[in-house]
Amino acid sequence: MAEMFTTLGTWNWLIFGFILMALEVAAPGVFLFWLGLAALLVGLLSFVVHPSWQTQLLMFAVFAAAAVPVWRRLARSDTSVSASNPFLNRRADALVGRVFTLEKPIIDGWGTVRIGDTVWRVAGPDAPAGSRVKIVQADGANLTVAAA
Repeated sequence: MAEMFTTLGTWNWLIFGFILMALEVAAPGVFLFWLGLAALLVGLLSFVVHPSWQTQLLMFAVFAAAAVPVWRRLARSDTSVSASNPFLNRRADALVGRVFTLEKPIIDGWGTVRIGDTVWRVAGPDAPAGSRVKIVQADGANLTVAAA
């Protein structure tokens, strides 16, 4: 067993790193990627400096432990998509405050309005087809309107 550790070299770390990154593709979770990156770093440093096997294991442990805060920082900064488009998964909420024309009249409190290629069910005071209404509230797929 000790002989296995004493023969650790550059190629062992590089192969280990690529295997870990390939396993990340097979079982995604972003954890193995960082361990693979740590192994690759140890392998690349072993090209330049020829450390003992104990130092190599210590470098791997330090790089793997340092990868956790780096990963968390990168994961937090990935919220730029939701910040630039706050209604990404809440399409109906993006309609509040906009004015549209009724496609079908509101009778007994219910009617429809066409927005783009979608017909939305609207609730509000009775109004004839062709009336302009303003969306005042969104509740799932139902929109509440008022006269515009």
